[in-house]
Amino acid sequence: MSLLPDLLAATEAVSLARDVLDGALANAKALGPAAHDDQQFLYDVSHAAAGVSMCETALRFASRGDDETLLAHVFIGRVIGQLGATLWSSHQSWGVDADALDAARSYVNAATSPTFVALASSAEPSSHLPDDLSLVADTFRRFAEDKIAPHAEHIHRDDLDIPQGIIDGVAELGCFGLSIPEVYGGFAQGTEDDYLAMIIATEELSTASLGAGGSLITRPEILARALEAGGTEQQKQTWLPKIASGETLCAVAATEPDFGSDVAKMSVSATPVDGGYVLNGTKTWCTFAGRAHALMVLARTNPDLELGHKGLSILIVEKPSDDGHEFRHVADGGVLEGRAIPTLGYRGMHSFEVSFTDWFVPKQNLIGEQDGLGRGFYLQMAGFENGRIQTAARSVGVMQRAFDLASEYAADRSVFGKSLDAYQLTQIKLGTMNALIQISRQYNYDVARAMAAGDGAAEAAMAKAFVCKAAEWVTREALQIHGGYGYAEEYEVSRLFVDARVLSIFEGADETLCLKLIARRLLA
Repeated sequence: MSLLPDLLAATEAVSLARDVLDGALANAKALGPAAHDDQQFLYDVSHAAAGVSMCETALRFASRGDDETLLAHVFIGRVIGQLGATLWSSHQSWGVDADALDAARSYVNAATSPTFVALASSAEPSSHLPDDLSLVADTFRRFAEDKIAPHAEHIHRDDLDIPQGIIDGVAELGCFGLSIPEVYGGFAQGTEDDYLAMIIATEELSTASLGAGGSLITRPEILARALEAGGTEQQKQTWLPKIASGETLCAVAATEPDFGSDVAKMSVSATPVDGGYVLNGTKTWCTFAGRAHALMVLARTNPDLELGHKGLSILIVEKPSDDGHEFRHVADGGVLEGRAIPTLGYRGMHSFEVSFTDWFVPKQNLIGEQDGLGRGFYLQMAGFENGRIQTAARSVGVMQRAFDLASEYAADRSVFGKSLDAYQLTQIKLGTMNALIQISRQYNYDVARAMAAGDGAAEAAMAKAFVCKAAEWVTREALQIHGGYGYAEEYEVSRLFVDARVLSIFEGADETLCLKLIARRLLA
């Protein structure tokens, strides 16, 4: 480990990057609306803020051992080097000097040198989890390997439903109740371990399949959080135990064909009638809507569009669980129907377009009932904050599997007389992958702890923004290491590549997340 750059130099480099970031934000605040309209700056500064925050996690990780230090250096060098390149071309809009990071140049050169980064390809850090959470990881890892992985390729290639056996197995493990309080039939005890267990389980399931494993927890999690934040006591007692047990499978219906992140203009209507509401309109990208028994529908209960998101409420729409790629139900003169949207990847759950025509929903299914009118946007955001950190965890699971496959293939593949992993360029790719994965994982843990303490919403968004983009790069390079075979569907890495592409789109598209959430909070 004599080749390690100096850890003090790393600390100083991260501190300098933080100063540059703070200076850019102070400049933007002083400029006011002019800076707020510079979308490229807002996007870049959001990702930079995520990267610098993760560098601070990397510094803490570095104190735990030699392999940890090695990976931390590779990560920090990459992030600060990229930030320096951004300043070189965009320093004027940032309001800082082009050479503001020059004092970190020698450190970045050392931490990103090919010989050094190549060392990280074989680093094997400990998880540093306490025994109880290590048991959680081991349990879900075995389930993923034994029960999900054997079906994953078949589900993907033939665009099949998730086998009921997987859903039942996840329910038996208590997956659906990880964040639901014990008093409502879940397993949450009000400690940070609740969040960490959820993150760990999500990551491990995602190593086997994003669509048939890692995403199973997210939908019930979003509805459960909304109920916990704004539901009546009767609603909590009615719904949360059934969600926790897996008896009620959930889907989220928020996006509309013309409005995704721009929720203020959503138009699916919930018109008051005797005993409840009548829904009319169409939702799209409603993942798992077919198999779900309950749709969490964000609808306009106040027709005044001038109210924007303040006219929205959340209704729980009950339906039978349906197999396949389409469904249609008729009741009391209303129609509820859906069709699955063909997608490149993320198969197994299916994403549906769902149409409501005079579909009746009883008043007790409006979350919060009378007190919940107009609060739908806020209640949904409470769930989406958890959804974002789960998506970051799913990304780590996908990356880890891609890295493992690429490492195995590179060791077995002989090219020009020696194994592929003997070549420096392969080692650099694998070393960079390893660093991105390990620091992303540790950052997810840090964010989970913050969220357990009632904070961390902005960090959850930053985790999603950074880690999801990292997953695209990692899976691309893992496929590249496989060469032509990586492009063949018979090789698992091709599925990981197309699955990773959706991560920056759902649970808040990357651009909207940066411009409308992260940047706004940074400039607040």
